[in-house]
Amino acid sequence: MMELDEALEVLAATRGEHIVMTTMSSVGAWPKFSDTPRDFAYLPSSMGQVVPLGLGLALAQQGLSVIVLSGDGSLLMNLGCLVTLACHSVPVRVLLLNNGLYEVTGGQAVAGASRTNYAGIARASGMDRVYSFTSKADWQRNAEECLSGPGPVFVELQIRGKLGEATPSAPRGMAEQIARLQSTWQHHAE
Repeated sequence: MMELDEALEVLAATRGEHIVMTTMSSVGAWPKFSDTPRDFAYLPSSMGQVVPLGLGLALAQQGLSVIVLSGDGSLLMNLGCLVTLACHSVPVRVLLLNNGLYEVTGGQAVAGASRTNYAGIARASGMDRVYSFTSKADWQRNAEECLSGPGPVFVELQIRGKLGEATPSAPRGMAEQIARLQSTWQHHAE
């Protein structure tokens, strides 16, 4: 397994022009690696919504590519979003940060964590490009391939969970993040 920071370090080095949407644990960790208008920290009152948000953005702003970082607990709360995503040819990459814990809500184990095959679920949902990595070295070797080409793409990264993590705060308020993000697609259209 890799540490969250190791996984994010690889992503930061290979993300290119993708918009990166973080949620839950990754909201607090991602600003160490990137702080651009193409970074969007999403901390909803209900988990499991970052994949639909990324899909909506990709559909609304044709030509923009989106990477969504979701935890396994969040994805489990909305597995149907993978079926919906697979119905669209959009440049959305789902990076599942699988640590087997609801890390920022108390460290509870995710139900079925040891037996749930998220990559298998993504394939069964109709996604053709599905990857799974347990080490930073493997992720690093394959990240460029995962983040290029047609989408949607599903990438499962096995992350070492941490107990006692606090719920992070977004680095900016929602209105400021939205304005920054909108500036990226306005620039993209020019």
